[in-house]
Amino acid sequence: MFLRRIARPLMAKVKETTGIVGLDVVPNAREVLISLYSKTLKEIQAVPEDEGYRKAVESFTRHRLKVCQEEEDWETIEKRLGCGQVEELIEEAQDELTLIGKMIGHSKMGVIMLESAIWDVPFLASHMV
Repeated sequence: MFLRRIARPLMAKVKETTGIVGLDVVPNAREVLISLYSKTLKEIQAVPEDEGYRKAVESFTRHRLKVCQEEEDWETIEKRLGCGQVEELIEEAQDELTLIGKMIGHSKMGVIMLESAIWDVPFLASHMV
């Protein structure tokens, strides 16, 4: 047991290339993914609970985080998730965080725009007061 714990990192395969132009190997991809997925789950809390987007993001992010926490080998993570290379998953997770910020901004703007639209319609405005 002790030897297995010590030897595993030493015997781990080293990824030399992603085979994708412009996408560099991330040697600590597992740790990066765990950090990004944890941050995603924290930031998605700002999106209303009943939003389908939030439910979908929470579901697949929890699954991916669980796999990354259970597995140490990048190849096993890639196989279990079946969504591409870990470097691609990192880019996806970074993009998701950007999108969450935009969704939060749009949902707040949508409420403001809806309220102003109601007051711009004479019939609705007269019945709302």
